[in-house]
Amino acid sequence: MTQDEALHALADADVVPCMEAGLVEAKELLSACLDAGIPALLDRADCCGKGGCGCAPKLALLVKPDDVPQVAAVFRQRWSGMLEREGTLEADGTATAETDEPPCPACGTAAPLVDGACGECGLQLG
Repeated sequence: MTQDEALHALADADVVPCMEAGLVEAKELLSACLDAGIPALLDRADCCGKGGCGCAPKLALLVKPDDVPQVAAVFRQRWSGMLEREGTLEADGTATAETDEPPCPACGTAAPLVDGACGECGLQLG
């Protein structure tokens, strides 16, 4: 599906934001949706409301409410592919480390959380 086809398909449809991301990732997510045949478009996301806070601009990925489960499946598939490429997930979906803990999405460490954060890189996960 092309962006023009998506714009046409969504012209009179109600859309909902299903993800906010920075410019580069938002474009990648839009492309993944269009490649999967899901009509989607990007729009400016709401600001955090603090004005002048210095956060990076974000874009919202907009889709029809009925397409949200399909978008979630595309995101899961994309995430699994990234884990496989990074070597933190085997082809059968199991973690490569010798633990039952899921790998950290930032650094790949598969260990229990420390106060809700990755013990290796400090990413807040819980």
